[in-house]
Amino acid sequence: MNAAPGPEHFVAAAEFVLMLRQSGLSDRRVLRAMEQVPRVPFLDPRFFHLADEDIALPIALGQTILKPTLAAAMLESLAVEPAHRVLQVGTGSGYTAAVLGRLAAAVVTIERWRKLADEAHVRLRGLGYDMVETQFGDGLGGYPPRAPYDRILMTCAVGDVPQALIAQLAPGGVLVAPLTGGEIVKLTRGADGTTRATAGQGQVDPAVSGVARRL
Repeated sequence: MNAAPGPEHFVAAAEFVLMLRQSGLSDRRVLRAMEQVPRVPFLDPRFFHLADEDIALPIALGQTILKPTLAAAMLESLAVEPAHRVLQVGTGSGYTAAVLGRLAAAVVTIERWRKLADEAHVRLRGLGYDMVETQFGDGLGGYPPRAPYDRILMTCAVGDVPQALIAQLAPGGVLVAPLTGGEIVKLTRGADGTTRATAGQGQVDPAVSGVARRL
């Protein structure tokens, strides 16, 4: 049987939420979701002691896990509702997919590295995130079998948002993506086309088209 969390756990959780609030995050659902999803299970044990720091951290295959305030800002811009179906491009270790799982009805997350996709699938299932479906594939093409999506979140940077992803947005849907220049954009699909706005700034690992052949 696992031991109950000690006082230090609750202090760390409170400090983590305070850090998010101080960064400007005000969405209560996002705050709650991020409080409920600790980063530790999604990290290499070497970095457990840095889990609550506001920094990006290395994961396998030269990839990184987003720093918490950047992840939170992107999630707030995405405005996920409880009934939404969400696509996430760039699974990594599965951390952001887990947070999305606390916010949405269903999440599809796609990863170009088979090793990362397989490990994230096992990790998310082991942690009880049965609402998250992990797929191996080229995320720049989205995942048409589950389209359309109410929300799409890219956690890897692109020169411009792929048209294939925009096409998989449901009417009224929102897509948030970081660009390679550091801008984070928010696209909203309306009756008269897609509108685009700046949703912030942040540096994110660049997206790579295709899938990894060996890993």
